[in-house]
Amino acid sequence: MTRFQKENMKIRVLRLISRGSTGSPEELAMMLDVSTRTAKRLIQELRKEGYFIRYSRMSRSYIPA
Repeated sequence: MTRFQKENMKIRVLRLISRGSTGSPEELAMMLDVSTRTAKRLIQELRKEGYFIRYSRMSRSYIPA
């Protein structure tokens, strides 16, 4: 995955998070067509970049914290 593709994927993830429609890590991975580990890694990188993201068990989705 190139840097450009990764940045575009992060933007997609942020849009999904803002709508609360990422689903579980497995569902997010399917939406992005990547592995579950890669989806989790993207979330981790976004958190390191300063985005406050948490996983809501109630809505079963990543949401802004």
